[in-house]
Amino acid sequence: MRLTENANRAGKASVEGRPFRVLLYEPIHADGITLLSEVAEVRRIEDLSEDAVVQQVSDVDGIIVRALGKVTARIMDAAPKLAVVARHGAGVENIDVAAATERHIYVVNTPEANAESVAEHCVGMMLALAKRIVVADRALRQGRWNARNTYTGRELLGRTLGLVGMGRIGQRVAAICHAAFQMTLLYYDVTSYPQIETALGARRVALADLMREADIVSVHVPLLSQTRGLIGAQELACMKPTALLLNLARGAVVDEPALLDALQRGSIAGAGLDVFAEEPLPASSPLLRLDNVVVTPHLAAITEEALWRMGMVARDVISVLQGAEPQYWVNRWRQSALDAARSG
Repeated sequence: MRLTENANRAGKASVEGRPFRVLLYEPIHADGITLLSEVAEVRRIEDLSEDAVVQQVSDVDGIIVRALGKVTARIMDAAPKLAVVARHGAGVENIDVAAATERHIYVVNTPEANAESVAEHCVGMMLALAKRIVVADRALRQGRWNARNTYTGRELLGRTLGLVGMGRIGQRVAAICHAAFQMTLLYYDVTSYPQIETALGARRVALADLMREADIVSVHVPLLSQTRGLIGAQELACMKPTALLLNLARGAVVDEPALLDALQRGSIAGAGLDVFAEEPLPASSPLLRLDNVVVTPHLAAITEEALWRMGMVARDVISVLQGAEPQYWVNRWRQSALDAARSG
């Protein structure tokens, strides 16, 4: 049975009078809800624990998930009518994609929706760290005008930027920094990007070389088994003591205890973090007590523009429910591999 068969079954059921039902784990943009409401009953669930979700999906045709909660094999098994699981965003680590493929369920996402927002946030963090903006703001609010003699900034012009991951976000960060600050660009990725190398003068290097040469290291890889803990104590030890580390990917890509140790010892100059090993970040986290760290609560992608674009994942949900092929089909290649294995 192919993935499309679940969608065809859902389409037949709607013709027979049963409306589609789509479950939202978290709110999405009102325009996305409006689109969905034209063809489906849209529901919200507050308790995102697996046990609670299992009780709510028996008649659900589609699920839209954001950063919170997971869509597991157990949830899929409790949803016999499920045709599509949609990720409001790019990363799909909270969806069991392999289980969805085995059950002939589409997984869709919005891979192009948040690149600009995250890239701009990344550059903002670079500037905040290099210019000591956050600590200087805090000092002035405390009446410490003489902090101007304490918090000496550094220019970004001509620095070397190392990008760990050269996907859409990494490429946009590279383009901004190349144009604005004439930065030298290094990148580490399993894929080469010759067009970026030609256009921006970027150079693909080994991870150790990138960590050693870069003045700023910016992490933009998905969380996979191969990238979990990719930036650990050994990699951090390679960095210059004046270097900055930015992580706007996933918290688990960076070994957080090792990073904390490097920051406390001053073996690197600072870090900008939008993601963390544990989210929400506990108020007791020692990262929050360091002056050489700028933190934000996993909001780099949360802009008015990106929220609208991510909310348009509704279009692919509707496509699947109406028996059409979605634009951003995450498990297309997995289905092809599965079919090939079965035919062999």
